[in-house]
Amino acid sequence: MRLGIFAKTFAGTDPAAVLAAVKQSGYETTQLNLACAGLPSMPDAVPADAIASIRTAAQSSGVSLAALSGTYNMAHPDKAVRDDGLRRLAVVIEAAAALDIPLLTLCTGSRNAADQWAYHPDNADPAAWSDMAAEMAKALALAEGANVDLGIEPEQANIVTSARDATRLIAEMGSKHLKIVLDPANLFEHATPGEARAIVAAAIDEAAGHIAMAHAKDRYSDGRFAPSGQGIVDFPDFGARLKAVGFEGSLVTHGLSADEAPDVAAFLRRLL
Repeated sequence: MRLGIFAKTFAGTDPAAVLAAVKQSGYETTQLNLACAGLPSMPDAVPADAIASIRTAAQSSGVSLAALSGTYNMAHPDKAVRDDGLRRLAVVIEAAAALDIPLLTLCTGSRNAADQWAYHPDNADPAAWSDMAAEMAKALALAEGANVDLGIEPEQANIVTSARDATRLIAEMGSKHLKIVLDPANLFEHATPGEARAIVAAAIDEAAGHIAMAHAKDRYSDGRFAPSGQGIVDFPDFGARLKAVGFEGSLVTHGLSADEAPDVAAFLRRLL
């Protein structure tokens, strides 16, 4: 496993400065967001000079680009909004291909029109799954043409809430380019340490063979997110179980401040 962090953890719009901060904080790879190059996360276009500056920054820093964020609300109740998101996704997929980034991370979305990361009771409606799945099929057609994988992350507020949902969607899509991004802290909201350990273990067993990237975020017992090692997620068990199912990808942390990044790197490095 390679140790990584969200590039957006570090402020700035100069890729060289951002990736230098990633390296200095103890990480060897990153999940990039185009905001780190002074662009919208989902832009209308990515200029050639932005691609060049990102590539040069990765080479000079020695930080590899494990993934690129391509999140938009794939279950938004307004089809026009979904269509616009898909158009922008095509731009980001092209950027990933140009930068040889193998994985583009997605959000399976929410019926909450104001926030793709917020729960809505209609998320459980079969129509929400149908709209998301139709969107995913279009996204996969774009990804397959660019030879880029798409990564979906089970999240409690989204349409895909569990590893079982994720493997169901993979089976429905029938594409080798659809993978899972597994974050233990997004598999539950409130749990005891023992309950959390069991939930995460079951998710790894379900997702085995489909995990393209693991995230390393934690939760306090009251449900708030926490930096890795400060909450109730059993990270030694998480790491051991990932290794046991043959996962050799990147372990990427987020949900922390730049000041916390070096200590979290040291904690996670001990697991690897």
